Amino acid sequence: MTDWTSGYVADIGYTYGYYTELNPARLALPFLNAGLAPPEISHACELGFGQGLSINLHAAASAVHWSGTDFNPSQAAFAQALAAAAGSDAQLFDQSFAEFAARDDLPEFDYIGLHGIWSWISDDNRQVIVDLLRRKLKVGGVLYISYNSLPGWAAFAPMRHLMTEHADALGAAGQGIANRIDGAIAFAEQLLATNPLYSRANPQVSERLTTMKAHNRQYLAHEYFNRDWHPMHFATLADWLQGAKLSFACSANPLDAIDAINLTPEQQTLLNQLPDADFRQSVRDFMVNQQFRKDYWIKGARRLDPLAQAEALRAQRVILTAHRPEVPMNVTGSLGEANLSEIIYNPLLDQLADHKPRSLGQLETALKANGINFPQLLQATLILTGAGHLAPVQSDKLIAKAKKTSDRLNSHLLQQARGSNDVQFLASPVTGGGLPVNRFQQLFLLALSQGHKQPSDWAAQTWQLLQSQGQRLLKEGQPIESAEENLAQLTQQAETFAQQQLPMLRALGVV
Repeated sequence: MTDWTSGYVADIGYTYGYYTELNPARLALPFLNAGLAPPEISHACELGFGQGLSINLHAAASAVHWSGTDFNPSQAAFAQALAAAAGSDAQLFDQSFAEFAARDDLPEFDYIGLHGIWSWISDDNRQVIVDLLRRKLKVGGVLYISYNSLPGWAAFAPMRHLMTEHADALGAAGQGIANRIDGAIAFAEQLLATNPLYSRANPQVSERLTTMKAHNRQYLAHEYFNRDWHPMHFATLADWLQGAKLSFACSANPLDAIDAINLTPEQQTLLNQLPDADFRQSVRDFMVNQQFRKDYWIKGARRLDPLAQAEALRAQRVILTAHRPEVPMNVTGSLGEANLSEIIYNPLLDQLADHKPRSLGQLETALKANGINFPQLLQATLILTGAGHLAPVQSDKLIAKAKKTSDRLNSHLLQQARGSNDVQFLASPVTGGGLPVNRFQQLFLLALSQGHKQPSDWAAQTWQLLQSQGQRLLKEGQPIESAEENLAQLTQQAETFAQQQLPMLRALGVV
């Protein structure tokens, strides 16, 4: 492994994932729910952007000026190509955190995001980040940070250490990281088969190992096999960020705000008795066995009075970002699955089913006849947002401004889908971020953009493209051999797409 990696996995690329929590347009709702004034975001930064999909979708789909770095030059090159295709002003570099922090052309940021990277870097790099936050995050600015947390990782951490030790000691470097990972997992299974006292004391380790095996090796390499891997207590992170004058604002996961699906009544009572807000977070992590936190921190919080909070919440607009879900349905919290009330969720989803933006105030007025009050509406909005069915909406002015760059990026990604399954997201200027759109759906959109009007035509063009590359659809894990059945399957998918996803994508400005 070469020196420039600083112990971070670099011989296999990071996944082409999109992380919606990095979208600054999402922070207003949880901030307002917590009674805090959200800042205006004009300049933002992402540290350790991986393949750069999130930062590019956010740069193309909003009016925010983005800067960022990822030390892997291959990943930075891919990210820069996306920025060039979109024509956004994103400034993307392949520098280390120290090199990036030393630049004299960086603006002051309203928002800085770190997804996961905090858990996989050295203390020296953490200190560089804290210094950057101290110098370059504006007063009132927000840090989004996600990280592996304790106590949730306490049981599995020794097994993770043993597997990395196996990969280093018994895996030959020439095998490549993916083969070394497979060898480490196989050895861990051999060890557990001997029924050691460790696994008897920690029975969930076997289940975690099974879950781990199902992930692709790119993800596992970066998630588990870096030299530095440090799950952290909330209080320890708070000590680190104190040097940058940051205080905890709220969770970036809207579902965390719903105590009823995460905490028992006894747990809620105990937490409400604790006067220190940070200590409450530490205790709550024990109650839910927190493994991964997604949080907002702020440099100088401004608390809203109840009237200002209520007015700002009612002005918040949301949009349905999925085909209308059927109720009854469940949502998963720390306590397991919870049933959502048909009495509340059916009328609310009926109001949003046309995929038009509506403010919470408009929804409150429309739902009064159903006996739904504002606290119930707010809770339902948080739950549907956390479950991925709703998203906050940008202003009409920002939507119009972002449409050109998001269209250019989406056009580039549709062309890329002709030969690659890597990127399965497109940009929405309505939400300021990305939406899941799989490869076949992207190819249907490509055919539509080329003048093909009917789903059968989209399917025919897609099949012609796949056939020219020797590719087939899968059915029950096996390739479909006949051209007729491949085309029939694609036609069925295209018709469903036309009925369910296409109207939504049009409303969200993707098309």
